This record gives sequence, C-alpha cells and structure tokens, in this order.
Amino acid sequence: MAENNSHVELTDETAPYTVLIVDDTPQNLTILGELLRPVYHVRAANSGERALRAAHTEPKPDLILLDVMMPVMDGYEVLRQLRQDSVTHNIPVIFITAMTGSDNEEHGLEVGAVDYITKPFVPSIVLARVRTQLELKHARDRLAAENDWLEREVARRMRENLLIQDLSVRALACLAEARDNETGHHIVRTQAYVELLVHKLAQHERFCDALSGNRSGMVIKAAPLHDIGKVGIPDAILLKPGRLTPEEFEIMKTHAEIGSHAIKKAMADAMAAADSVTANQAQGAFAFLEVANEIALGHHEKWDGSGYPAGLAGDAIPAAARLMALADVFDALTCRRVYKSSMPIEKATAIIVEGKGSHFDPDVVDAFLSCLDEFSDIAIRFADPVSLGE
Repeated sequence: MAENNSHVELTDETAPYTVLIVDDTPQNLTILGELLRPVYHVRAANSGERALRAAHTEPKPDLILLDVMMPVMDGYEVLRQLRQDSVTHNIPVIFITAMTGSDNEEHGLEVGAVDYITKPFVPSIVLARVRTQLELKHARDRLAAENDWLEREVARRMRENLLIQDLSVRALACLAEARDNETGHHIVRTQAYVELLVHKLAQHERFCDALSGNRSGMVIKAAPLHDIGKVGIPDAILLKPGRLTPEEFEIMKTHAEIGSHAIKKAMADAMAAADSVTANQAQGAFAFLEVANEIALGHHEKWDGSGYPAGLAGDAIPAAARLMALADVFDALTCRRVYKSSMPIEKATAIIVEGKGSHFDPDVVDAFLSCLDEFSDIAIRFADPVSLGE
C-alpha cells in the first residue's frame, strides 16, 4: 500500500506500458494498483508535486490516472504543468474523481484530460478505458515515428536530388570547358565570385527582388552554365592558338545565343512531355533554368548597351547576368590564355573599376571592391598552373 510520504512503485518487469496513478488516498492507490498491475507496469504518487517528479523519471509513464481533488496542488494544476512541459505534454491523462457532475467532466476535458473515471471504481470500466487510451497512444506514437521517418526520407531524397542537379550542372559546364582547354578552373572560380557578389547584394534595394528567397541559390548554382553554348562553336575557332579575326569573333559571340537556345529547348521539351501534376512539381526546376538562361544569354551584355547579343543596357540586363559579367571578365583578366598572359590582380581590378558605369553595373563594381580580398583568395586558391601574372 502507498505510504503518505513517498510515491509507491508497483512494478511488473514484463509489462509493456507504464501507468502512473496519482491519488492522495492510499486505499485508492492500492485498488487501482492491484487492478492494473497484472497487465501494466504501475507507478504511484500520492501528491501533485510527486506526480510531476515521477513523470520525469524512468520509466516515464505512458498514461497517468490523476485524482482531481488533492490538497496543495489539485489535478487541474498538475495537468496544466504537465502540458506546459515539453517532456510531459504528450502524456495522456485520465481524471479520476468522486465528482459526478457533467460540468466537472466537461471542465476536465476542456483543460486537456483524455477521459474521466468516477469513483467508486468499476474494474471493467477502468481497464477498458485505460486499454483504449494506451492503444490510442501507441497508434499516435507509431504514426509520429512513421512521420519522422518519412520526413527524414523526404529530406534525404531531396538532398540526393539536389546533389544530382548540382552534379548534372557541373557535368554540363565541364563539357563546355573540356572543349576550351585553356580555362582550367574557370567554372569553379567564376561560381565562387558570383556567390560573393550574391551575398553582398542580396539585401541591396536594386537587387533584393532578383536575389530574394531561392533565387540567390539558383543564381549561384546556374553560374557554371554561362558558357554552355561554347559546345556549339567550331573547334577551329574555339581552340585557335591566337587572337580571333573579326569574322571569327562574330561566330564566337553566338555562344550566348546557342546556350540560351539549348536551355529554352530543354524547358520546352520537358513542359511538353509533362502532365499537369508533373509540370506543377517541376516549377522549381523551370525557375532554375530560367535563371540559367538569363546568365547564358546575358553575361556579355554591357551596362552602356554596347554588349551582345541583344545590346541591352542598364537594368534591362538581368541582375544575374550583370553579376556573371563582372565575374567572367575578372577571371579572364587574371588567367593566362593562348593569346595573352595573365594579369596581376591589381591591374585587373583597375580595369574593372574603369569599366564602372560602362561595361559593368556600378553597384556590382562597388560590391566587387568591398570583397576584393575574397576575390583574390579565390583566384590564388584555384589558380591554373600558369596564371596571375607569373
């Protein structure tokens, strides 16, 4: 029988569930304990304070039978504190009381009890209601565990899909780079430069819309595709060991439109093959390809309108392309090519600054200057075997 100055442990080591009985009357603890012990692991507490402590100690209760009318701390207060505690707020509580009024029962359910058992106890009713609540808890716990597993599995597959997307983008970029063997780590460096600029300008009033939410990540991930159109340039021009003639340069310039056409065709083919559900699910991929298209088509446009292929000027040039333009030129200046030596970072920086307001968006140049040390670190860390003015 429960003692008045401690909580009582009535245990059955083989029982699958633990039931905590809380009542200030030793006789009630004994009756309920003897009734439940053949089926469950039973613990008991004879006050609200001890009940709260017992709810935190192992084995933690799967269900609490809680007397309403107790001195010092009644059942309502015990339940309130259980619900406020992240450790105990999901433990189902059945109120036990001698009060039989419907108002009392309604109030008990309103404050969070899952059921209501009146005294004197009817053994079959007590067992049935305890079993029902434990079965419900088991079902909830199993559902929660399955939901946790599903969330982890969805997260894992999303990571896999993102990795596949990143690898696919990198593979396509490397395909273009492989045909232009002078570029070395060009796509690695330019992507890193674009990432620096994105982070610097994401909160800028002129760029916040273009770089908000997921778009900032899309711009960074799409940067390696800026020269994808070079796969369509003849080897005699792309690999020419020297400067291009004006006629050859006109052909080289078409790589921007070739890349854009390839990306748009991929989007159109995918959209044509997709049903309404698949098309809706693919909106994120299409948004990414839209950004990739902006970069591939517009990274040779100039702020003053003298660039190609469309001669766009100012804010008519997509923001992602404006960032890519500076990153691409900086990398071209600081790296060796068959037709030129690499240029010291200081001289390349001076050329970038000279192009502020003509070749480049002035705010992009300012962002570049604010993170010039990081640009230099990237240029050195991922330098080609012969570059940087050596």
